[in-house]
Amino acid sequence: MNTLANRKFSKMNGIGNEIVVLDLRVDPVTVTAADARAIAKQVPYDQLMVLQPPRVAGTDAFIRIFNNDGSESSACGNGMRCVAQQVFAGTEQSALTFESRAGLLHCWRGTAPELFTVDMGAPKLGWQDIPLAEEFADTRTIELQIGPIDAPVLHTPSVVSMGNPHAIFWVDDVHAHDLARFGPLLENHPIFPERANITLAQIVDRGHIVIRTWERGVGLTKACGSAACATAVAAARLRRTDRKVQITLPGGELVIEWRERDDHVLMTGSATFEFSGTIDPALLAGAA
Repeated sequence: MNTLANRKFSKMNGIGNEIVVLDLRVDPVTVTAADARAIAKQVPYDQLMVLQPPRVAGTDAFIRIFNNDGSESSACGNGMRCVAQQVFAGTEQSALTFESRAGLLHCWRGTAPELFTVDMGAPKLGWQDIPLAEEFADTRTIELQIGPIDAPVLHTPSVVSMGNPHAIFWVDDVHAHDLARFGPLLENHPIFPERANITLAQIVDRGHIVIRTWERGVGLTKACGSAACATAVAAARLRRTDRKVQITLPGGELVIEWRERDDHVLMTGSATFEFSGTIDPALLAGAA
């Protein structure tokens, strides 16, 4: 029998981002891409957050992040808030530190119940770090468009890495474009060797942005925390907004601050527990 069979999971909601948290710190086992896909059949999710024992002294866990297609991601802001909510529950701790493929991530309790802040670290802005398939001296905007060459539907996105690659297209109305149609094409564009998260962003004013995101390995999503962070950074780089902004996503609101003293991006928002369950052994047997 698969060693994940009957393991307990928690189903969480991060402003519309469907998150499953699987805490394997006490009795760790290896989770495969096939396992992740099997779990998604039992409890549909955007991201599966797997907690493993800490590998670095002073951290609370090592986190692996799976998309629902079984691919792995280095960062998930909404997922990290959900992890924080679960680890904080029943403790008196006010701060946590996790290790992920994106590096060390610090989390704090917020000023209200179910409100948490995650330090997402510093953005990566160089073309080779995002990464892109060819050199661009200035990643505030790059040459990329979709649609007729003389009347493109979307064009000249900003690109940022928040541990995962993001392309942000600036539009007047995020609902005026068929993101479900264009998202897969742009996610898999050759310019993005590791694929990319695709975001439509509408500037409301210097303190407010509205976004919609096609998430790499997931599809249309109600919320993507790393996309909100990438958008805030890109907008500030273009001097379209201040460094602290409210981001409106289909699932809710986030406050993003690109902190000037160390370039770290702080994300504050809610994380809500929905229900718990155990992994169905039959689904895992099918995956094997």
